[in-house]
Amino acid sequence: MKVGIVPFNVGVASAEELVARARTAEAVGLESIWTFEHVVVPLEYASRYPYNASGKMGAQPETALVDPLIALTAAAASTSRIRLGTGISILPQANPLVVAKQAASLDYLSGGRLMLGFGAGWLREEFEALGVPFARRGARMDDYVAAMKKVWSGEVVEHRSEFLAWSNFKSFPLPVQRPHPPIIIGGNSDAAIDRVIRYGDGWFMPVSGVEATANGIARLRERAAAVGRDVGHVEISTQWIFTREGVESIPRYEKLGVSRLIVPLPVLGADAVVGIERLGEALARA
Repeated sequence: MKVGIVPFNVGVASAEELVARARTAEAVGLESIWTFEHVVVPLEYASRYPYNASGKMGAQPETALVDPLIALTAAAASTSRIRLGTGISILPQANPLVVAKQAASLDYLSGGRLMLGFGAGWLREEFEALGVPFARRGARMDDYVAAMKKVWSGEVVEHRSEFLAWSNFKSFPLPVQRPHPPIIIGGNSDAAIDRVIRYGDGWFMPVSGVEATANGIARLRERAAAVGRDVGHVEISTQWIFTREGVESIPRYEKLGVSRLIVPLPVLGADAVVGIERLGEALARA
Protein backbone atom coordinates (compact mmCIF):
# COMPACT_ATOMS: atom_id res chain seq x y z
CA MET A 1 0.00 0.00 0.00
CA LYS A 2 1.30 3.45 -0.91
CA VAL A 3 1.14 6.01 1.90
CA GLY A 4 1.34 9.78 1.61
CA ILE A 5 0.71 12.89 3.70
CA VAL A 6 -1.36 16.03 3.11
CA PRO A 7 -1.00 19.03 3.19
CA PHE A 8 2.73 19.35 3.55
CA ASN A 9 2.64 22.99 2.32
CA VAL A 10 0.23 24.42 4.92
CA GLY A 11 1.08 25.99 8.25
CA VAL A 12 4.84 25.98 7.77
CA ALA A 13 6.86 28.52 9.72
CA SER A 14 9.84 28.58 7.36
CA ALA A 15 11.43 27.17 4.24
CA GLU A 16 13.50 24.91 6.50
CA GLU A 17 10.36 23.39 8.00
CA LEU A 18 8.84 22.78 4.57
CA VAL A 19 11.98 21.01 3.39
CA ALA A 20 12.23 19.06 6.65
CA ARG A 21 8.73 17.68 6.16
CA ALA A 22 9.59 16.50 2.64
CA ARG A 23 12.94 15.02 3.57
CA THR A 24 11.54 13.24 6.62
CA ALA A 25 8.68 11.78 4.60
CA GLU A 26 11.16 10.38 2.09
CA ALA A 27 13.54 9.12 4.79
CA VAL A 28 10.84 7.11 6.58
CA GLY A 29 9.69 5.52 3.33
CA LEU A 30 6.49 7.39 2.51
CA GLU A 31 5.53 7.27 -1.15
CA SER A 32 4.21 10.80 -1.65
CA ILE A 33 3.60 14.28 -0.32
CA TRP A 34 0.55 16.32 -1.30
CA THR A 35 -0.49 19.97 -1.24
CA PHE A 36 -3.66 21.96 -0.66
CA GLU A 37 -4.38 25.14 -2.60
CA HIS A 38 -6.05 28.45 -1.91
CA VAL A 39 -4.62 31.62 -3.38
CA VAL A 40 -6.53 33.63 -0.78
CA VAL A 41 -8.65 32.87 2.27
CA PRO A 42 -11.40 35.49 2.60
CA LEU A 43 -12.08 37.00 6.02
CA GLU A 44 -15.73 36.09 5.49
CA TYR A 45 -17.38 33.96 2.83
CA ALA A 46 -20.86 32.73 2.03
CA SER A 47 -19.64 29.74 0.03
CA ARG A 48 -20.01 26.46 1.87
CA TYR A 49 -16.98 24.20 2.31
CA PRO A 50 -18.31 20.78 1.27
CA TYR A 51 -16.02 18.59 3.39
CA ASN A 52 -16.88 19.82 6.87
CA ALA A 53 -20.27 19.92 8.58
CA SER A 54 -19.56 23.49 9.70
CA GLY A 55 -19.30 24.63 6.10
CA LYS A 56 -15.98 26.30 6.89
CA MET A 57 -12.45 25.20 6.02
CA GLY A 58 -9.84 24.87 8.72
CA ALA A 59 -7.40 27.41 7.31
CA GLN A 60 -7.57 30.95 8.67
CA PRO A 61 -6.73 33.98 6.50
CA GLU A 62 -3.34 34.23 8.24
CA THR A 63 -2.41 30.57 7.63
CA ALA A 64 0.86 30.16 5.74
CA LEU A 65 -0.33 28.34 2.63
CA VAL A 66 2.61 28.04 0.26
CA ASP A 67 1.76 27.86 -3.44
CA PRO A 68 1.54 24.15 -4.37
CA LEU A 69 3.92 24.03 -7.33
CA ILE A 70 6.46 26.27 -5.62
CA ALA A 71 6.31 24.09 -2.49
CA LEU A 72 6.71 20.93 -4.57
CA THR A 73 9.65 22.46 -6.44
CA ALA A 74 11.39 23.07 -3.11
CA ALA A 75 10.62 19.49 -2.13
CA ALA A 76 11.87 18.16 -5.47
CA ALA A 77 15.17 19.98 -5.03
CA SER A 78 15.58 18.52 -1.53
CA THR A 79 14.62 14.89 -2.23
CA SER A 80 15.28 12.25 -4.87
CA ARG A 81 12.53 9.63 -4.76
CA ILE A 82 9.31 10.75 -3.12
CA ARG A 83 6.42 11.54 -5.45
CA LEU A 84 4.98 15.03 -5.54
CA GLY A 85 1.23 15.56 -5.71
CA THR A 86 -1.14 18.50 -5.85
CA GLY A 87 -4.09 17.45 -3.81
CA ILE A 88 -6.01 19.34 -4.89
CA SER A 89 -5.22 22.39 -7.05
CA ILE A 90 -8.11 24.48 -8.36
CA LEU A 91 -7.58 24.39 -12.10
CA PRO A 92 -10.46 26.52 -13.47
CA GLN A 93 -9.35 29.60 -11.54
CA ALA A 94 -5.82 29.42 -13.02
CA ASN A 95 -4.25 30.17 -16.39
CA PRO A 96 -4.01 26.69 -17.95
CA LEU A 97 -1.08 27.52 -20.21
CA VAL A 98 0.97 28.73 -17.23
CA VAL A 99 -0.04 25.65 -15.23
CA ALA A 100 0.90 23.36 -18.12
CA LYS A 101 4.30 25.04 -18.43
CA GLN A 102 4.98 24.93 -14.69
CA ALA A 103 3.85 21.31 -14.39
CA ALA A 104 5.99 20.17 -17.32
CA SER A 105 8.97 22.04 -15.89
CA LEU A 106 8.54 20.49 -12.45
CA ASP A 107 8.12 17.00 -13.86
CA TYR A 108 11.21 17.57 -16.01
CA LEU A 109 13.36 18.82 -13.13
CA SER A 110 12.14 16.19 -10.65
CA GLY A 111 12.80 13.26 -12.95
CA GLY A 112 9.13 12.43 -13.49
CA ARG A 113 7.74 12.55 -9.96
CA LEU A 114 4.76 14.88 -10.36
CA MET A 115 1.11 13.92 -9.92
CA LEU A 116 -1.43 16.59 -10.85
CA GLY A 117 -4.50 16.60 -8.66
CA PHE A 118 -7.20 18.99 -9.91
CA GLY A 119 -10.60 20.05 -8.65
CA ALA A 120 -13.27 22.47 -9.82
CA GLY A 121 -13.30 24.52 -6.63
CA TRP A 122 -16.04 25.64 -4.27
CA LEU A 123 -15.02 29.10 -2.99
CA ARG A 124 -16.83 31.66 -5.14
CA GLU A 125 -15.16 34.55 -3.33
CA GLU A 126 -11.72 33.28 -4.34
CA PHE A 127 -12.71 33.11 -8.01
CA GLU A 128 -14.06 36.65 -7.76
CA ALA A 129 -10.79 37.90 -6.25
CA LEU A 130 -8.94 36.34 -9.18
CA GLY A 131 -11.31 37.82 -11.75
CA VAL A 132 -12.43 34.40 -13.01
CA PRO A 133 -16.11 33.45 -13.51
CA PHE A 134 -17.38 30.96 -10.94
CA ALA A 135 -20.17 29.82 -13.27
CA ARG A 136 -19.36 26.91 -15.58
CA ARG A 137 -16.14 26.20 -13.72
CA GLY A 138 -16.63 22.46 -14.27
CA ALA A 139 -16.85 22.85 -18.04
CA ARG A 140 -13.87 25.22 -17.88
CA MET A 141 -11.83 22.62 -15.98
CA ASP A 142 -12.67 19.88 -18.48
CA ASP A 143 -11.64 22.09 -21.39
CA TYR A 144 -8.43 23.14 -19.65
CA VAL A 145 -7.37 19.53 -19.10
CA ALA A 146 -7.97 18.68 -22.76
CA ALA A 147 -5.99 21.75 -23.84
CA MET A 148 -3.09 21.14 -21.45
CA LYS A 149 -2.64 17.64 -22.80
CA LYS A 150 -2.00 19.20 -26.21
CA VAL A 151 0.68 21.44 -24.69
CA TRP A 152 2.40 18.36 -23.23
CA SER A 153 2.29 16.48 -26.55
CA GLY A 154 5.24 18.32 -28.09
CA GLU A 155 3.20 18.94 -31.22
CA VAL A 156 1.91 22.25 -32.56
CA VAL A 157 -0.94 23.31 -30.30
CA GLU A 158 -4.31 24.12 -31.82
CA HIS A 159 -7.19 24.46 -29.38
CA ARG A 160 -10.23 26.69 -29.81
CA SER A 161 -13.16 26.45 -27.46
CA GLU A 162 -15.60 28.49 -25.42
CA PHE A 163 -12.79 29.30 -23.01
CA LEU A 164 -9.53 29.27 -25.00
CA ALA A 165 -8.09 30.33 -28.35
CA TRP A 166 -4.69 28.71 -28.72
CA SER A 167 -2.96 28.38 -32.05
CA ASN A 168 0.41 27.72 -33.67
CA PHE A 169 2.82 27.26 -30.77
CA LYS A 170 4.82 24.62 -28.95
CA SER A 171 5.96 24.47 -25.34
CA PHE A 172 9.11 22.76 -24.05
CA PRO A 173 10.44 21.08 -21.98
CA LEU A 174 8.04 18.20 -22.11
CA PRO A 175 7.15 16.24 -18.99
CA VAL A 176 9.32 13.20 -18.32
CA GLN A 177 6.18 11.10 -17.75
CA ARG A 178 4.53 10.32 -21.05
CA PRO A 179 2.13 11.30 -22.33
CA HIS A 180 1.81 13.53 -19.25
CA PRO A 181 1.89 13.38 -15.43
CA PRO A 182 -1.04 11.47 -13.95
CA ILE A 183 -4.24 13.51 -13.75
CA ILE A 184 -5.87 12.95 -10.36
CA ILE A 185 -9.42 14.20 -9.91
CA GLY A 186 -10.40 15.45 -6.47
CA GLY A 187 -13.91 15.68 -5.08
CA ASN A 188 -16.85 13.59 -3.99
CA SER A 189 -19.69 15.02 -6.07
CA ASP A 190 -21.32 13.18 -8.94
CA ALA A 191 -19.66 15.65 -11.31
CA ALA A 192 -16.22 14.89 -9.87
CA ILE A 193 -16.79 11.15 -10.13
CA ASP A 194 -17.89 11.55 -13.73
CA ARG A 195 -14.61 13.37 -14.45
CA VAL A 196 -12.70 10.46 -12.96
CA ILE A 197 -14.58 8.17 -15.30
CA ARG A 198 -14.04 10.35 -18.38
CA TYR A 199 -10.36 11.24 -18.08
CA GLY A 200 -8.92 10.63 -14.63
CA ASP A 201 -5.83 8.54 -14.07
CA GLY A 202 -6.64 8.62 -10.37
CA TRP A 203 -9.21 9.75 -7.82
CA PHE A 204 -8.41 11.63 -4.61
CA MET A 205 -11.37 10.87 -2.35
CA PRO A 206 -11.99 13.57 0.28
CA VAL A 207 -13.43 11.05 2.73
CA SER A 208 -11.99 8.99 5.55
CA GLY A 209 -12.83 5.58 6.97
CA VAL A 210 -13.28 2.19 5.37
CA GLU A 211 -17.06 2.47 5.13
CA ALA A 212 -17.06 5.90 3.49
CA THR A 213 -14.33 4.77 1.09
CA ALA A 214 -16.28 1.63 0.18
CA ASN A 215 -19.38 3.72 -0.52
CA GLY A 216 -17.38 6.05 -2.74
CA ILE A 217 -15.87 3.22 -4.75
CA ALA A 218 -19.31 1.69 -5.18
CA ARG A 219 -20.57 5.01 -6.57
CA LEU A 220 -17.62 5.19 -8.96
CA ARG A 221 -18.22 1.69 -10.28
CA GLU A 222 -21.98 2.19 -10.55
CA ARG A 223 -21.66 5.41 -12.52
CA ALA A 224 -18.93 3.93 -14.73
CA ALA A 225 -21.07 0.88 -15.50
CA ALA A 226 -23.98 3.12 -16.47
CA VAL A 227 -21.91 4.64 -19.30
CA GLY A 228 -20.03 1.47 -20.20
CA ARG A 229 -16.64 2.62 -18.92
CA ASP A 230 -13.92 0.47 -17.32
CA VAL A 231 -12.29 2.21 -14.35
CA GLY A 232 -9.93 -0.61 -13.48
CA HIS A 233 -6.96 1.60 -14.39
CA VAL A 234 -7.95 4.37 -11.95
CA GLU A 235 -5.64 4.68 -8.96
CA ILE A 236 -7.78 5.35 -5.90
CA SER A 237 -6.44 7.43 -3.02
CA THR A 238 -8.37 8.09 0.18
CA GLN A 239 -7.68 9.88 3.43
CA TRP A 240 -6.48 7.69 6.27
CA ILE A 241 -6.90 8.79 9.86
CA PHE A 242 -3.89 6.78 10.95
CA THR A 243 -4.11 7.68 14.62
CA ARG A 244 -7.66 6.34 14.81
CA GLU A 245 -7.62 3.42 12.38
CA GLY A 246 -4.09 2.08 12.85
CA VAL A 247 -2.00 -0.03 10.51
CA GLU A 248 -4.30 -2.99 11.09
CA SER A 249 -6.86 -1.28 8.82
CA ILE A 250 -4.59 -1.41 5.76
CA PRO A 251 -5.74 -4.86 4.54
CA ARG A 252 -9.35 -3.67 4.56
CA TYR A 253 -8.47 -0.81 2.24
CA GLU A 254 -6.44 -3.13 0.02
CA LYS A 255 -9.45 -5.41 -0.29
CA LEU A 256 -11.52 -2.48 -1.52
CA GLY A 257 -9.00 -1.75 -4.27
CA VAL A 258 -7.49 1.38 -2.72
CA SER A 259 -3.99 2.13 -4.05
CA ARG A 260 -2.92 4.90 -1.71
CA LEU A 261 -3.71 6.06 1.83
CA ILE A 262 -3.10 9.75 2.48
CA VAL A 263 -2.71 10.85 6.07
CA PRO A 264 -3.88 14.37 7.02
CA LEU A 265 -0.90 15.96 8.77
CA PRO A 266 -2.99 17.56 11.55
CA VAL A 267 -3.86 14.12 12.98
CA LEU A 268 -0.16 13.41 13.52
CA GLY A 269 0.22 16.15 16.13
CA ALA A 270 1.47 19.72 16.42
CA ASP A 271 5.02 18.87 15.33
CA ALA A 272 4.60 17.61 11.77
CA VAL A 273 8.14 16.26 11.43
CA VAL A 274 7.86 14.22 14.63
CA GLY A 275 4.45 12.96 13.52
CA ILE A 276 5.83 11.86 10.15
CA GLU A 277 8.61 9.97 11.93
CA ARG A 278 6.09 8.16 14.13
CA LEU A 279 4.00 7.27 11.11
CA GLY A 280 7.06 5.84 9.40
CA GLU A 281 7.99 3.80 12.47
CA ALA A 282 4.48 2.32 12.67
CA LEU A 283 4.50 1.40 8.99
CA ALA A 284 7.93 -0.21 9.36
CA ARG A 285 6.61 -2.43 12.14
CA ALA A 286 3.47 -3.43 10.24
